[in-house]
Amino acid sequence: YKKTFERTLKDMSKTEENLSSGKKFLRPSDDPIGVSRSLRLNTDVANMAQFKRNAEDAASWLDTTEMAMNNIIDVLQRARELTVQAASGTNSPDERNATATEISQLKEQLVNIANTNYAGSYIFSGFKTNQAPLASDGKYSFDPASPLKSTEQIQFNVGIGDRMTINFTAQKIFGVMTNTSGVDDPINPSPTVSNTNTPQMIEVFNRLIDDLQNGKTTEINNALGRLDIQLNNANAVRAEIGVKSNRLDLTINRIDDDSINLQDLLSKNEDADIAEVIMNLKMKENVYKASLSGGANIIQPSLIDFLR
Repeated sequence: YKKTFERTLKDMSKTEENLSSGKKFLRPSDDPIGVSRSLRLNTDVANMAQFKRNAEDAASWLDTTEMAMNNIIDVLQRARELTVQAASGTNSPDERNATATEISQLKEQLVNIANTNYAGSYIFSGFKTNQAPLASDGKYSFDPASPLKSTEQIQFNVGIGDRMTINFTAQKIFGVMTNTSGVDDPINPSPTVSNTNTPQMIEVFNRLIDDLQNGKTTEINNALGRLDIQLNNANAVRAEIGVKSNRLDLTINRIDDDSINLQDLLSKNEDADIAEVIMNLKMKENVYKASLSGGANIIQPSLIDFLR
């Protein structure tokens, strides 16, 4: 009888704990399988929260990159407008020099855009995020013996087995001069020239400034084709940024859906049914009261008990 009484009291106390906490179990011994599943679900929920933070950080990085690309395209379009005006043979030397001055300012703006910074990191510097990609003279700031590589891709983990590259190196956007002519070298320098530390885009502006100052009308006209090549490349990069941004938006939405689903599963696994718990508690209270009443009837007090 004593063991039955103690077991009933213990069960009632445990049910009261379930009611006060709102949980099905409070310790591993209550439900080892349920606890194990909760640990796994809690880990999944934490992972989803981290994936979302990563995706949001990646989206902010891409937003900054897109703004930089928009500024680059604006600069190139303005340079093209000025070049179209200057290509006319009717411009005076003073007008061409004024145009060259504005083109110089646009080149400086390109250098500033190339050194765009996000949260303390230079977005176009590949893995060398603590170093500005371009020096004040418009040349790459990296040691030619250890140049910036297009393969320096920064990846964010935005899901299980889902890693996304979110950076664009300065070389991809501004290009590199080589000592060969062709698609990768719109300026066609002499085959003996090796100027791999100068961005193509900056060299286009350098050449245009020189042509304007020296009144080289034919070369000024040729600059339009060079600017168009840079504009096409910049627009292609901006389109790629848009594709990545759209994918990140879809990824964030998926993470939100997965998080809600995991939270629902966790709630079903852990949270107690309050109505059921109250009913069980009332039943155990009745059993407990019945035990007390039965014990009182079984153990009747005697005169000896009173004398004690």
